Amino acid sequence: MNDEIRIIPITTKKGLKTFIQFHYDLYRDHKFAIPFLRFDEMNTLDPKKNPAFEFCEAQYFLAVDSEARIVGRIAGIINHRANEEWNKKQVRFGWFDFVDNVAVSCALLRAVENWGKSKGMNECVGPLGFTDMDREGLLIEGFDRKSTMYINYNYPYYKTHLESYPLYEKDNDWLEYRIRIPEVTPAKFAKTAQMIESRYNLHVHKFTRRELTSGGMGRKVFEIVNETYKNLYDFQQLTEKQIDEYVNTYIKKADLNLVTGVVDGNAGNKLVAFGVSFPSFTDALREIGDGKLFPTGWLKVLKVLKWHKTDTVDLLLIGVLPEYRKKGANALIFADLIKQYRRYGFKWAEAMPQMETNTGVQSQWQYLESEQHRRHRCYKKKI
Repeated sequence: MNDEIRIIPITTKKGLKTFIQFHYDLYRDHKFAIPFLRFDEMNTLDPKKNPAFEFCEAQYFLAVDSEARIVGRIAGIINHRANEEWNKKQVRFGWFDFVDNVAVSCALLRAVENWGKSKGMNECVGPLGFTDMDREGLLIEGFDRKSTMYINYNYPYYKTHLESYPLYEKDNDWLEYRIRIPEVTPAKFAKTAQMIESRYNLHVHKFTRRELTSGGMGRKVFEIVNETYKNLYDFQQLTEKQIDEYVNTYIKKADLNLVTGVVDGNAGNKLVAFGVSFPSFTDALREIGDGKLFPTGWLKVLKVLKWHKTDTVDLLLIGVLPEYRKKGANALIFADLIKQYRRYGFKWAEAMPQMETNTGVQSQWQYLESEQHRRHRCYKKKI
């Protein structure tokens, strides 16, 4: 490939569609990469649809070679709210995909660095999304494992390119675990659940759809997210608009048997913890291939969402208020969810990314047959 690479800023909706399309072309028919839902990508990247643009700005770039072929893409993102909360001047890079040519990857990174510097930033960090609810990190371990719709997958050469580019260094790692669903709830969870119910008057709460939407419980779930994650890597508090969007996008569509809350009977049944899981869409999305729900893709997704046509469940979010962690509220969540998983016939659970320093969360998996099978890394560089 000729190393004469041009970088083109995206300024139109047509350009944005081309930006999104590149990922499908680069990973077409890949054995382990999962095509993301196209409308999700558009809604996330479109300033008119993503509530994160209340406090973020972004610029998207395409790399084009001398024969006018698209050979890479990257998003530059400035999350002003996160920068303010963490006292940083960071520009983020995300949606970073490219052919195996160092001239391409370097040109894309330079484009984001220069854009960030023009906005007064002094550090470039990524891969990151607009917020922590987006996909984060570069895959550096687990290339031979099927991905999920909630995490990034990339070719092994991405790591080589990024680490050969001057001055980028590790900033944070996330670990992911694959867990075998046990035939019987582990004694640790079962006994702890019984004990904390009697000792602390904490109880499992199964939500109704009305509670979560019009009843305000959905908002309380994300208020717990704000409290639980507030001290984690670069987290910023979710806004009212973001919470409304997540309730409408995820909570409204969830199978409520796979969502578990914990309430404190001594505090008027206050919601103090939750766990949200979805049946895995991995195989359905691979069958769809191009991320389009129409004309037939919606049926494959519906079979998973409504009829659980998969052997895997994705454990998306767990939140426990700090003062309830030592009381074992998570044991109540797992004891209930494992029962639901067995009822649906799930054999495996995918635990979503956890910071490598979060040993408290990782210690839970010792009571289950589990394997740490993927690792994602975030890099940073002074600019």
